[in-house]
Amino acid sequence: MSRRDYLGEFEHIIVLALLRLEDRAYGVTVRQEIELRTQREVSIGAVYATLDRLETKGYVTSHRGEPTPERGGRSKRFFRVTAKGAAAVNRTHHALQRMTEGLGFTWSHA
Repeated sequence: MSRRDYLGEFEHIIVLALLRLEDRAYGVTVRQEIELRTQREVSIGAVYATLDRLETKGYVTSHRGEPTPERGGRSKRFFRVTAKGAAAVNRTHHALQRMTEGLGFTWSHA
């Protein structure tokens, strides 16, 4: 990936959710964090598809937790942002800041 590669909107939101959740980041908590902070409903399938894509790009890594009885003996798949992912989110964030500079209006919290 080159220095010109930016995260898409949903990828950006997913990576920010992972950063907020730290070691508690797995599909369900990522979905909950996004819905809480953006007031936007997202499907768990969209979350996992995006996490898989981000892992393929090297922006996140995943590991399996211990199996739990409440999950029928299945384990959770936890995610964390890599250094490459942190650089991508910073690059994207800075690009968005540069695009909004000097537009002549102030951002309001809707």
